[in-house]
Amino acid sequence: MSALALPAPRPRTWLTDVPLLAVAVVWGASYLAAKGVTTRSTVLAVLVLRFGLVLPVLAVAGRRALAALTAAQWRGAGTLGLILSGIFLLETYGVVHTSATNAGLIISLTMIFTPLAEAAVTRTRPSRPFLGAAATSVLGVVLLTQGGGFTTPSAGDLLMLLAALARTVHVLVMARLKSVQGADALPLTTVQLGSAVVVFAVLCALPGTGAAPWDAAAAFQAGDWAGLLFLSVFCTLFAFFVQMWAVRRSTPSRVSLLLGTEPLWAAAVGIALGGEKLGAIGLLGGALVLAGTAWGRRSAS
Repeated sequence: MSALALPAPRPRTWLTDVPLLAVAVVWGASYLAAKGVTTRSTVLAVLVLRFGLVLPVLAVAGRRALAALTAAQWRGAGTLGLILSGIFLLETYGVVHTSATNAGLIISLTMIFTPLAEAAVTRTRPSRPFLGAAATSVLGVVLLTQGGGFTTPSAGDLLMLLAALARTVHVLVMARLKSVQGADALPLTTVQLGSAVVVFAVLCALPGTGAAPWDAAAAFQAGDWAGLLFLSVFCTLFAFFVQMWAVRRSTPSRVSLLLGTEPLWAAAVGIALGGEKLGAIGLLGGALVLAGTAWGRRSAS
């Protein structure tokens, strides 16, 4: 008589899913946090402080891997850092000039722009379902930015749209830059952030570019410091190390799916905690953006 075969125990995927979902939540909340900490005159100063606080931790954690990088890898990572600096500049200036909800939803268009750009580079035709998803997302953004009536999109909305395009460029360059392929994520990220901080510091030193980092820090209240530490510790350090940990324990599609909920959390936090209102048209637009990006992510995969 043969023994009854017991079903194999299911892996506890929730142990990986929960931290990843937490990353999506803090990323979604980062737009409201950045909006609360930053003003038009302190964008560069806040960027220097935000990433300057985490760079020493990353450098110490990855000191051996940093020393192992070749000169070509340093140059490649530095190039990516220049693009990254442009992304953060566009995003931070953008969120100052628009709502946190709009910022989080518009930036999610990266999930649509990237496959479209990839198709253009490889000269392949996107599938009809993906084109339908792209059209849905674009229509959603149009309605989202017109929540108070049909008017010209704000400067912040346009900056966030450019930031989504810049994120696409960053992804494409990283995928095709041979010098960084095979390099560890930790030193690569450290060099990129270091390059970006150098750009922010140089721009801060120019006349007429806003407050110096030390002046902005001196004027911070307790709430400002809490917001800055949230951006530095949770949205940067915590998010990076969770991704490094999770990618070894989950599948790329599952990681992408969970992190792809970021715009949903951005809208939820902006409306629930920030008191932002979209109106009927804006709510419809936000729903279309979320639906279109989810549809596009499935079609692209």
